[in-house]
Amino acid sequence: MNKTTQQKQFVNRELSWLEFNQRVLNEAIDESNPILERLKFLAISCSNLDEFFMVRVGGLHLGIASESTQRECTGLLPDEQLNQIRGRANEMVNDQYQLFNDSISKSLCEAGIKISSISELDGQQLDAVKTFFEDEVFSSGSPLAVEEGRFPLLSNQTVNLCFRLKGDQELQLPLFGDEDLFEERLLVIPIGKRIPRFVFVPSKMPMELVFSEEIIKHFASRFFHEQEVLESFAFRLTRNADMRVDDEVTSDLVESMEDVLDERTTGECVRLEVEGTASEGSIKFLKDELSLSDREVYVCKGPLGLSSLMPIATTTGFDGHKYVQWQPQAVTTISPTESIFDSIATEDQILFHPYQSYDPVVRLVTEAAEDDAVLAIKQTLYRTSRNSRIIEALQRAAESGKSVTVTLELKARFDEARNISWAKRLEHAGANVVYGVRGLKTHAKATLIVRREPQGIVRYCHFGTGNYNEQTAKLYTDISILTADTDYGSDAAEFFNAITGFSSPQELRKISMAPTGLRKKTMEMIAIEIANAKKGKPAFIRGKFNSLADDSIIKQLYEASQAGVTIDLNVRGICCLRPGVKGLSENIRVVSLIDRYLEHARIFHFCHGTEDRVFISSADWMSRNLDKRIELLVPIESKSGMEKMINVLDTYFNDDHKAYQMRSDGTYRRRKRKSPKVSSQACFQELACKEVADAETRAPISFTPHTSTS
Repeated sequence: MNKTTQQKQFVNRELSWLEFNQRVLNEAIDESNPILERLKFLAISCSNLDEFFMVRVGGLHLGIASESTQRECTGLLPDEQLNQIRGRANEMVNDQYQLFNDSISKSLCEAGIKISSISELDGQQLDAVKTFFEDEVFSSGSPLAVEEGRFPLLSNQTVNLCFRLKGDQELQLPLFGDEDLFEERLLVIPIGKRIPRFVFVPSKMPMELVFSEEIIKHFASRFFHEQEVLESFAFRLTRNADMRVDDEVTSDLVESMEDVLDERTTGECVRLEVEGTASEGSIKFLKDELSLSDREVYVCKGPLGLSSLMPIATTTGFDGHKYVQWQPQAVTTISPTESIFDSIATEDQILFHPYQSYDPVVRLVTEAAEDDAVLAIKQTLYRTSRNSRIIEALQRAAESGKSVTVTLELKARFDEARNISWAKRLEHAGANVVYGVRGLKTHAKATLIVRREPQGIVRYCHFGTGNYNEQTAKLYTDISILTADTDYGSDAAEFFNAITGFSSPQELRKISMAPTGLRKKTMEMIAIEIANAKKGKPAFIRGKFNSLADDSIIKQLYEASQAGVTIDLNVRGICCLRPGVKGLSENIRVVSLIDRYLEHARIFHFCHGTEDRVFISSADWMSRNLDKRIELLVPIESKSGMEKMINVLDTYFNDDHKAYQMRSDGTYRRRKRKSPKVSSQACFQELACKEVADAETRAPISFTPHTSTS
């Protein structure tokens, strides 16, 4: 396939991701959203872009360094991709700062939150920031001299201040410029993470703050005494975080991952952000010292690192400038007073978080830890919360003598340090900890509880689309299934024995596992729809997931479209498929939803000759998920569970409130709104509340008389 044909059939993965981040930024632009929610989306879009440069751009730099000739699905080499990324990312950065300067700051001030410059402060406020400078900065800050070829080692993703000073021949200090004339010199003051990014000042307004770099610039003479400051500006480095561990050869994975964490602080610089006031000469000096090209330099017209504003967006108070809070609702089919094992044994429990509470998942593990009838607990952990009740329960279970086996993935990017800490605590408690599977990431979400009951051994399982993280379970949409079904239990036991025992799993009864069978199962399901369409039978495929980037799956979907299969896909982020191309994909529709909760659930629905097959999964349709990770595809077979998942998909595809339609050129546009508009997330919250209200209405009324205490 030549390059032109590839570009007609596929969308570049990195550019598709940037389009996703634009949709996030659009929520910050949308003035119908409350201002603190707009600020939150702006901060998220900036944080997303930081990670994109650390990982995706970092990976492309590694490809260039290794002289890779591997082309991605549209036929581009790493260097060609970086050129295209530069144009689109620079446009996005300019939009972020224009939004912050022209709209967000003004609206925040109207809401009672003022971001002031140092020149706007009155005497009392200046006294307050001077105290901050003396206490927090001057006593601990360290100006670092800069000379050509000896640039200081500065931390990743932290703000630094650069000062260009008039030289002093008598001091014989490092130079910036002509060596003989001692004209100028350069010093850097790292702000780092120990100094607050902004300082709150006394104010008549509910909240007023100043960025710390503004304060340091203003009082910089304390560092430099009588020397003349010719120029001062902030800059920020982004380092390559795509550090990989070859766990096929390493003997100590924990030690290797700790080395990776160290490398991230000193890795190659892949982006230089500089404040818009910086002179061309200073930018050129920094660029040369860091071995960067113009492509890696981003000039920002405002405070660097706007993601640091997230604490303001989530500050307490100001409720009138946030979304009305939605509370996770109780699961009406699970008794709050009886053992959760009884509820699961009665029927499969299908939960939709965060509309329905995550507590039943936590209860399953915490009850198992305390239950004398429980013999063993097995669980996969990928990303966990800081104060995890689940891990605390696993610790208690191990300490009480139960058999506890945890597959804890150390290669969960940016969560490595926390996972290493948890692993050591679990091992100390007596749990068996397996650090993932050699050569693969363990991304599956599964729990197995083995319990001795009067009728014999019963296995209780949880499978989910999201991590065992109680905090993100309040912010991400995910699906859970809790079941005591014998076949699920058998498959779960086989799954855990395979990943902890260094063996290949035997034939599974219901679930499919990557990398051994999940791709095959998915492609078989698509093939059935193709065959049925060719026979004139009903045929459709519907899916909701995060990313679509696997070449083979995309090509098979094109084949299905050409055979007459109707395909509806709700893809939150990356989508390398081009929908609606005549003769290729005219039967494929792709939508994307960005709303208050991060869409994270993965649900698949196949017509299967009108018999309906519904699955949930931990995996997206990406090569890394299907071939390089341990993942699970789990069928939903109960009638009520299938109906629930099908209704969920129906609601998603009817959304015209926050949904975007993908066009064949890879761009997105808001779906045209109907009247009344359909907000899928609002519908799900209303339904969860209604289920609780209906259950309370059905609950029998009982009278309990007061009796004498004597």
